[in-house]
Amino acid sequence: MENTLDGKVALVTGGSRGIGAAVASRLAAMGADVTLTYRSDRERADALADRIRRDGGRATAVRADSADPAAVTAAVDGVAADRGRLDILVNNAGAFLLGPVEQLTAADVEQTVAVNIRAPFVASQAAVRHLPAGGRIINIGSNMAERAIFPGFSLYSMSKTALIGLTKALSRELGPRAVTVNLVNPGPTDTDANPADGPNAEAISAFTALGHYAAPADIAAAVAFLATPEARYITGATLNVDGGFTS
Repeated sequence: MENTLDGKVALVTGGSRGIGAAVASRLAAMGADVTLTYRSDRERADALADRIRRDGGRATAVRADSADPAAVTAAVDGVAADRGRLDILVNNAGAFLLGPVEQLTAADVEQTVAVNIRAPFVASQAAVRHLPAGGRIINIGSNMAERAIFPGFSLYSMSKTALIGLTKALSRELGPRAVTVNLVNPGPTDTDANPADGPNAEAISAFTALGHYAAPADIAAAVAFLATPEARYITGATLNVDGGFTS
């Protein structure tokens, strides 16, 4: 894999599993020095960082609960201080709380808003102090922001839709600094939270044009492209990596 990110420093929130782990691995394979955050599973996060280092990459895992704005800011500032720079921020951490709207609790709303909306804003706010010209902010949203075809997604869809506005407005604000801001909306993706062999997978796959789930690596490939110099003229964009789910 071409080392187009040599010399770059990246932070991937929620990077210990699923899409986040695939993104961290892909950026490291392209030469970036990657820090990934995790909330509770230190063993899993450390194992991923170890695997990346065994494969010749550079990776560190740090604990940071994305529901805690102070922890998010500290993670961003810590990477910049330890590595001397920060070039790429991937806002990947997410809360996935589903259920009938009348059954969702105030705590469910608080957790979803804190992780899916406030954390990307706070992380981006902290990153702006460090990102140089050519810096990248890449938000990870969801296909459910554009097409919520199943019941129970009202809270989750609302939170991911907010990232569209954040991405567009930040791209305008940071464009004069040559910092790009983009949004990747994954479709059905084979992760622990939504396995491709799960009980609803056949019905979910049928709503895609391609008829199957994505692998986390498919999402990571899109994120990695947006992080490269080749994507320098793409900003404020939403890239649907959803197998045609929203077509």
